[in-house]
Amino acid sequence: MKRAASSLLRTLVRSGKRQSSAVSKIVTALFAAPAAAKPKRKRKAAATPKPIRKGSDPVRGQTPASGVRGQSPSTAPPRHIPPSPGKWLASHFSAPPGIGTPARRMSYWLYLPNNPPEDTQRKGLPLLVMLHGCQQTATQFAQGTRMNQWAEQMGYAVLYPQQLVSTHAQRCWKWYDRATQEGGGDVPIIVGMIDKVMTQYAIDRSRIYIAGISAGAGMANIIALNHPHLFAAVGLHSGPVFGAGHNTIGALGVMQHGAALRADAAAHEVLTRHPQFPGMPAILIQGAGDNVVRPINQLQLARQSQLLNRLSTAPKITQKPQGRGGRHNAHQLHDFYDGRKLLLRVAHIADLEHAWSGGDPALAFNAKAGPDASKMMLEFFSRHQRV
Repeated sequence: MKRAASSLLRTLVRSGKRQSSAVSKIVTALFAAPAAAKPKRKRKAAATPKPIRKGSDPVRGQTPASGVRGQSPSTAPPRHIPPSPGKWLASHFSAPPGIGTPARRMSYWLYLPNNPPEDTQRKGLPLLVMLHGCQQTATQFAQGTRMNQWAEQMGYAVLYPQQLVSTHAQRCWKWYDRATQEGGGDVPIIVGMIDKVMTQYAIDRSRIYIAGISAGAGMANIIALNHPHLFAAVGLHSGPVFGAGHNTIGALGVMQHGAALRADAAAHEVLTRHPQFPGMPAILIQGAGDNVVRPINQLQLARQSQLLNRLSTAPKITQKPQGRGGRHNAHQLHDFYDGRKLLLRVAHIADLEHAWSGGDPALAFNAKAGPDASKMMLEFFSRHQRV
């Protein structure tokens, strides 16, 4: 098994000649074993972090992990997060032990806009859940995507869960795990975290969305498809197709070659488990030059979304040329409608590798050139709410 894994890994690394060393790490990350659990030390009761409460002071332009214990220097969030006028809060969610699983505590960060529109203040804030990729922390993902700045403009609350290093040493979400795909693993922890935030803050429960990149996109899709009545739409950037893999070698196969016949079968299994499946509007963003999660995955995700949303008409295709000075990459949009309602947008971006489009290039897995994926997602989400 180890010999086969090493051979496959060498093949994949050789094939990714255009990628940076940071991108190649995301491939090797799947083979990393979870970090060994450290012996627990007794703490004084007074040292336990308190949950965030309404009216907490915002953290502006500072390290937002000040309220979360257990951060090692190597995973500390960046100190140069651009200041935003809203509140940037840190807390955690404690999951009780389950059958065969110990209790776990997962950290998260929450952005609350300072001046949401009057309509939003009356109905409650829409909530976007953002899941980082391998080799990222939640705060690095927030900075790289600049999602908080767009959320401030458009009046969204944004929740950033952070994967535990005790679950995966490189903070990868286990989208390829069969039990996770069926709604186990980290799924109930993140859903419990969302419920906690909804009880603490004025959130519009008809406008909850979830998005991610790479492993985070895979996990976001799993959560949405297992809880379709909770989410109004999903956004997947450079994500693997749903329902295949089931081990680390299988995961690498999916990332490179897709899921073949499993793509349709996995979508039909979702419909079987949820006979009253309400549909799941989706925006799928993919770089044509991505050698980590190859574009075949976007094609198969689009096929799955067509099945899940019962779409049978041909898409409207829009060509977007490259912007002046390379500010925006050329890209193509395939929009699928049900009547006049846009249910699926597939954005295929030229010259983009495994990186968030229009992100902060100071951080790995972010490309400076647009289109801006964060803006695209929020504009798509604004069209949808769960009735």
